[in-house]
Amino acid sequence: MLRSLLGEPPRENEGLLKDAIDAMVQLTKLLQKETELHKDPTHDFRKLEIWTLGLIASLDELEQCLHAASFFRKKVVHDSEQDMDPAERGDYARYVFFYKDGFIRVFATLDKLGTVLNELFDLKTSKVKAHFSYFTVLRQFRYMKVHMELGDRLVAIKEKYKEPLAVLRQRRNTEIHYMNSEMKDDLWQRHQTLHGKIELEDLDRHLHDLEQGYLMVCETLEASFSYANQRWKKVSGR
Repeated sequence: MLRSLLGEPPRENEGLLKDAIDAMVQLTKLLQKETELHKDPTHDFRKLEIWTLGLIASLDELEQCLHAASFFRKKVVHDSEQDMDPAERGDYARYVFFYKDGFIRVFATLDKLGTVLNELFDLKTSKVKAHFSYFTVLRQFRYMKVHMELGDRLVAIKEKYKEPLAVLRQRRNTEIHYMNSEMKDDLWQRHQTLHGKIELEDLDRHLHDLEQGYLMVCETLEASFSYANQRWKKVSGR
């Protein structure tokens, strides 16, 4: 959708994005077969199918935010907003919008995955915490000593992206609970320069962190649903 608004051709899925989406689509097909065979009187299969389709949409939206933020970042050439003309200032505002939307979606997508994993593998996370995050669900694998192969793989992915995730989490928390993350940067810059120009934050570094968060989500989704597909086929014998 965003690519058409930016005058670009539609995205062709490839790499980690394609792997993650393919794994999720495969599970939806397995769930549809189970619904056809057993009529799904409790609607459990249909619920998991809808949740998985929602995750596909969430990943798609996250990738679009990253792409749009990168698109508008290229149009920002000055190091201070005060030096920008109105057009560049508008492009900077669009970059900020999609960058912020992106890092919020990283954790929103992970938390949705946590809900799916909790249901798929009966992890009973709500007994630990009523409103749980993906990272709470992740700890349940080891606590309950179930599906350790998947749990260990997901922990390894989390550790691989530990540093950029910490940065994104801090900015997400600041954005949601305290003040806009760019306002925090402005306050620090004003303290440093007093009456001088306020320099922009490091846009390239922030985009790199967002890209790393996006890749972490892709790897996490691919690992989770590939494992779920294997288990489902093994249990059902199909």
